[in-house]
Amino acid sequence: MLRLTVLGSCGTYPGPGRACSGYLLEGPPARPGERPTRVWIDTGSGTLANLLRYASLEEIDAVWLSHLHIDHCTDLPVAYFTLKYGPTRRATPLTVFGPTGWQAHIERFMTVDTSKDITDMLAVHELRDGEELEVGGLGLTAVATHHSVETYAVRADAGGASLAYSADAGPTGALARVAAGTGLFLCEAAWPELPEGAEPIHCTPGEAGEWAATAGAGRLVLTHLRPHADQLDAAAKAEAAYGSAVGIAIEGNVYEVGGT
Repeated sequence: MLRLTVLGSCGTYPGPGRACSGYLLEGPPARPGERPTRVWIDTGSGTLANLLRYASLEEIDAVWLSHLHIDHCTDLPVAYFTLKYGPTRRATPLTVFGPTGWQAHIERFMTVDTSKDITDMLAVHELRDGEELEVGGLGLTAVATHHSVETYAVRADAGGASLAYSADAGPTGALARVAAGTGLFLCEAAWPELPEGAEPIHCTPGEAGEWAATAGAGRLVLTHLRPHADQLDAAAKAEAAYGSAVGIAIEGNVYEVGGT
């Protein structure tokens, strides 16, 4: 079984009592009898505090950093300091999967000490399109999306269950690739409508619904809506294109895919 807990779902900026993008993915353990495999997907502002409701950083097996916009990565430097100065220590550095140059980007947040090297606490892995990874009992696949910076959606597979997260993504075939046949597709829908003259680097709710239907995803949940967005209208537009009920990701929501 796969379990996805929403740690934050606001697009671009947080709302009152709400965090930016972040999710806790849980799947089968690496070996029977061990704890579940846990991956922190996106580390937007406010998500670390919410993550710690469910697991310590010592219990996280990896971090997936979809891209380097601040609403998706700003809690990673805070996580570094939590690991370095907190009361317990990991046996090994926490692996972070992210786009090209993510290490230097995060280290620039830490300008007090210009010699800061985060590899004492964080292990660096740079993603590439189509890369397949194993983390504990999870299989993870990176799919490059069309966005304003290098961005990777993620597909998780375990024991016949699958789910996908679009990250930030324009309406292209990458969405069908990552979500093909999944039980759950968590898809961004930051723009109610395409802004006039804008490059399509985000989805509208209707586009999210269209691509979920094309992919044959078993369930669609919209995320990355801005705090002021009309959620009922977004869901209705997505449902019209998808052909079935659509959910809205809110902090604390838990979605499960597969058997018990």
